[in-house]
Amino acid sequence: MRFFTDSDREGLDPAEESEPRTPLPVRMVASEEYLPVRQTAQQREAEQRLYALADEIAPRLGLSRRRFFQTSAGMAAAFTALNGTFGNLFAASAAEAATPEAADERARALSGQFIMDMHTHFLRDDTKLTHFVAMRESVAAQGWNPQLSEAGEQTIDDLKFANYFKEVYLDSDTKIALISSAPSEIPDDWFLTNRQMAEARTRVNAEAGGKRMMTHAIITPGAPGWLDDLDAALELKPDSLKGYTVGDNTHKDLARHPWRMDSEDTYRGYEKAAAAGIRNICVHKGLWGRQLDDRFPRLAPYARVDDVAQAAKDWPQLNFVIYHAAYRLDDPAWALEEFERTGRIDWVTDLAEIPAKHGVDNVYADLGQIFAQTLIAQPRLCAAIMGQLVAGLGADHVCWGTDAVWTGSPQWQIEGLRRLEIPEDMRTKYGFAELGPADGAVKNAIFGGNNARLYGITAAEADSVAGDRVAAIRRDYLAGGAAPSNRRYGYVARG
Repeated sequence: MRFFTDSDREGLDPAEESEPRTPLPVRMVASEEYLPVRQTAQQREAEQRLYALADEIAPRLGLSRRRFFQTSAGMAAAFTALNGTFGNLFAASAAEAATPEAADERARALSGQFIMDMHTHFLRDDTKLTHFVAMRESVAAQGWNPQLSEAGEQTIDDLKFANYFKEVYLDSDTKIALISSAPSEIPDDWFLTNRQMAEARTRVNAEAGGKRMMTHAIITPGAPGWLDDLDAALELKPDSLKGYTVGDNTHKDLARHPWRMDSEDTYRGYEKAAAAGIRNICVHKGLWGRQLDDRFPRLAPYARVDDVAQAAKDWPQLNFVIYHAAYRLDDPAWALEEFERTGRIDWVTDLAEIPAKHGVDNVYADLGQIFAQTLIAQPRLCAAIMGQLVAGLGADHVCWGTDAVWTGSPQWQIEGLRRLEIPEDMRTKYGFAELGPADGAVKNAIFGGNNARLYGITAAEADSVAGDRVAAIRRDYLAGGAAPSNRRYGYVARG
């Protein structure tokens, strides 16, 4: 993996082999796009609180700690532990954790909630992206994790379709998912080609008997022949387009074609997209820690959001969905301190201010990765991000995405939003509105209503998923006693 140097690699472990099987991650889990922050003292405290709760409750229920963590009560315990460390930001209590019947009933009551996760990934069967394996082999060879050496050859099957289907459609309440990809200057290193995404959509929807999967087509403005490639991609009838303005996000040192959303060349692509009936342009922004400014100074200007407003003004017929809500990816503790000092969150605040400053209403924010990472590291920062996005863009312009499967099944993130509330002191100081109940208007809009509107999902299509073949498979799966794996699939910082 070119982004990770040898010294970086020495400090990382693969999450699926090294992390405890807790309902929530207990430290930041990163994909290959950025370096994870080490577990903080507060995260260690929350982890120990969770273990203490489990060791108190699980024996009374006749369960092992791991089995307890696979239950709805275990999920409640995880958020109770976060409350104990960070303050009461989540609707969870020790009483719920100790009462499986109540926890199960709550989970059943919410299981039918309409959730469209428009930011998911898996790797293609013929992937040449061997650094996912090489990282694990390197860790094992250097003796950093003996379990890897004993396990034999490492594979990437966990990042392929079968496990993706289980984690997303069976182990979470997700109803519709959009499969995405990432481009590379090395053709074999695309996660999935545009055609493979389209084929996955056909496969899933045929098996489901309805609309369960949607797809991006990846665009690469500025690359040789990119408009011809776009023509070919549009023939596959993608549901939306996605691009990375930094170019090759996997091999940043090879990136030769960064681009701006408001450039003349990019506009030629928008013109083709609009003519083909595409309405949504999804753009990766943010996830660009300050250390990357020094490593890749040529690319750094393209990671920001200063090109969003002009594109939105010039193309009112298109919707621009900014992935990761442009979050800068600073150390969450530092970012929270800066927010409390200045009222700003790098690049998120800039994004949220675009409608008021520029008079546009076609800019949206996706929550992929940034909701997950801030939720477990600094929930107050997560609440501040949600407050700013809802205040600036509107509750009807914040879109659900999880970036699964890198962070495992999306269910823990779903539970996070269901339970999260912006603290009263923050609402008073900044004028933020409440997020409200788990199935209230704001959260229902974020979970599914906004994406359904953007992608033209009818009420009948939304309702039909409850009776399709995927729903039947999930009922049988759960009735058979299946339990979530609680695995993560990225990298964690050692120590």
